[in-house]
Amino acid sequence: MAGADSIGLKITGKPKDIGGFEVRRLLPVAQRRSVGAFVFLDHMGPALLAKGEGMDVGPHPHIGLATVTYLYEGSIFHRDSLGSEQEISPGDVNWMTAGRGIVHSERSSEAARATERTVHGLQMWVALPRECEEMEPAFVHTPKSALPELSGEGWQGRLIAGSLYGKTSPVATLSRLFFADIRADAGTSLLFAPDYEEAAVYVVEGELDIDGTTVDAGTLAVLDAHPEVTLTTMKETVFAVFGGDALPEPRHMYWNFVSTSRERIEQAKNDWRARRFDPVPGDDGYVPLPE
Repeated sequence: MAGADSIGLKITGKPKDIGGFEVRRLLPVAQRRSVGAFVFLDHMGPALLAKGEGMDVGPHPHIGLATVTYLYEGSIFHRDSLGSEQEISPGDVNWMTAGRGIVHSERSSEAARATERTVHGLQMWVALPRECEEMEPAFVHTPKSALPELSGEGWQGRLIAGSLYGKTSPVATLSRLFFADIRADAGTSLLFAPDYEEAAVYVVEGELDIDGTTVDAGTLAVLDAHPEVTLTTMKETVFAVFGGDALPEPRHMYWNFVSTSRERIEQAKNDWRARRFDPVPGDDGYVPLPE
């Protein structure tokens, strides 16, 4: 299969402000609610923060999903209602499993605010399998040194989750999925044939050709099922590849809540309004439920 037929949908996303800087929201959209178990994708920045300024996303709740934070530049300090405190740096991965409910904040540390710096990265949500939606919440930080390196002629990458190009990430997941960060020189071609039902390619910087179709920076190309495509870089390019086996049932989403049950989301909304979620030690902020 070649040409435009290899790409089921191209998404350019909508700008949205979070905590003082802009993100590009790629998933979900009306035409596509998920790729594998990934139900949400924000491209954060790149945002230049002046000395004294910082990212400030106050305490907010999640249910029924895992959040995945991956940075290219800068740092973010994570706190959650389990008592976790972790600064994430480029190449590391923060994987927070909300399960029955968790609250977290994402801010710039005091040390980061002391200098001018850029914050740039991806924020993703993974829907939990239905039988795991009410599991106990958890938080795991994996440094980049523990993540497998991928490489080929003219390209190199880091495998954040799942299996790809003969490597397997140590990051534990609850469903079959994958996510990798790849950087390639101009004029590089590589075969991309992940062993999963669904896959997408997001061009962070640069320009890609996918089987004859150009994909610009800031564009998410959702591939046809069981993809086998050739990725060719027009210039030096940074891109993310992710996906997995298709969700066996649809998910409902409202704000930061994901569930197979609309009733469960209504319960979570009421619980947040009534302040029944556990607080975040060391961060007494509160993001109100959008009405």
